[in-house]
Amino acid sequence: MAQVTRRRTGELVRLLFEILAAHPDGMPARQALDELEQKVQLSEYEQGDYPSGGRRFEIIVRFGTVDCVKAGWLIKHKGRWSLTDDGKSALSKYPDPETFYREAVRLYNSYQKLKASQATTAAQLDLDIEEDATNVTRINYEQAEEQAWDEIDQYLRGMNPYDFQELVAALLRAMSYHVSWIAPPGRDGGIDILAWSDPLGTRPPRIKVQVKRQNIAVNVGGLRSFMALLGDDDVGLFVALGGFTKDAQDEARTQEKRKVTLIDLEQLFDLWVQYYRTLTDEARRRLPLQPIYFLAPEA
Repeated sequence: MAQVTRRRTGELVRLLFEILAAHPDGMPARQALDELEQKVQLSEYEQGDYPSGGRRFEIIVRFGTVDCVKAGWLIKHKGRWSLTDDGKSALSKYPDPETFYREAVRLYNSYQKLKASQATTAAQLDLDIEEDATNVTRINYEQAEEQAWDEIDQYLRGMNPYDFQELVAALLRAMSYHVSWIAPPGRDGGIDILAWSDPLGTRPPRIKVQVKRQNIAVNVGGLRSFMALLGDDDVGLFVALGGFTKDAQDEARTQEKRKVTLIDLEQLFDLWVQYYRTLTDEARRRLPLQPIYFLAPEA
């Protein structure tokens, strides 16, 4: 007899949703799972491992979230999990864990247009985790993606501030901008890099760049301090690994007098990948990447 019921899966997944609901911008999957484990009492069975590998608790939760992703309740992106508006509504609408999870499964089955005979029953749930090759592949894929993204995240956040500054400058060069100045160690007056669209710096705009490696998000006050340094012919580029608060993003988007672009960790990484072929060998060594191609599970 299976030792994981639909109710138990619903309890775990719904509590996970409660944790994510407290983080509107999402959470790293590993952090969310660790917090969930601290809030529940695991059975001896859940603390064990599956014969095929992997801790039962984590696999059970991940398996349950597959339905929630397909139901449109949960988004998984680069190792970060966040609730959609539908997911937040489901959390309020279905206080009973089993009903909550059954609705996710129902929506998943509708999405997949499964036959009634393929619907998962409570008694089949544990067997499916072991034998459902599609979902096992999907879970392995997301774990690999999370690990890769976590390593990249930690690598960049642990980089020396001036090395990180050089990395941003190298990216601008790969994008065909001409970097005329990089701030040396010491006080920089709020500008870390100056760049132009032409090698002589005769054609506007002049690009002023501020680089922040700090983990905390830049707020609207920090953004305004940077924009105060921009002249009429300047374009601002603010690179911050910690991202930007919503009010800072709104300020940048609605700004009319000062042109400024915000680049967070994810956008920086995407640009690095996009222009990787045009980076110099020296630049690539600052953030070396190696793509590995394999057949990914259906999105």
